[in-house]
Amino acid sequence: MNINLTIIGQIIAFAFFVVFCMKYVWPPITGALAERKKKIAEGLDAADRAQRDLELAQEKAMSDMRKSKEEAAAVIEQANKRANQIVDEAKEKAREEAARLVTAAQAEIDQEANRAKEALRAQVATLVVAGAEKILEASVDADAHAQLVEKLAAEL
Repeated sequence: MNINLTIIGQIIAFAFFVVFCMKYVWPPITGALAERKKKIAEGLDAADRAQRDLELAQEKAMSDMRKSKEEAAAVIEQANKRANQIVDEAKEKAREEAARLVTAAQAEIDQEANRAKEALRAQVATLVVAGAEKILEASVDADAHAQLVEKLAAEL
């Protein structure tokens, strides 16, 4: 009976041990495991959220970069158009100035030609009067015949 009593004692001691473990040891271990599981799940969720936030930030950065490039291209194109417009305006002003200078030079040339013609007419008239004096061998008064001289100069 010794063996049977020992086995019964061991069964009773084991039962107390199991009840003690179930009441005092097992709940803190399961609580710690549940808390650890919860922290791991939260960490994974946080990592997923961070990954999504990173992807959104990258997409936003790419769209902002594309938008900035488009704006820069538009500004460059506008600047090129303005530069071409300024060059065209300068060319037009230069053409106008050249035309004005040509017109002024032509007017001056015409004035000089008219002065030269008048001077030439006056000299021809004087020579004609001198020639007439020699032909007539008489003195012809230039003041008296001023009308004749002017008419002669106008015909030349």
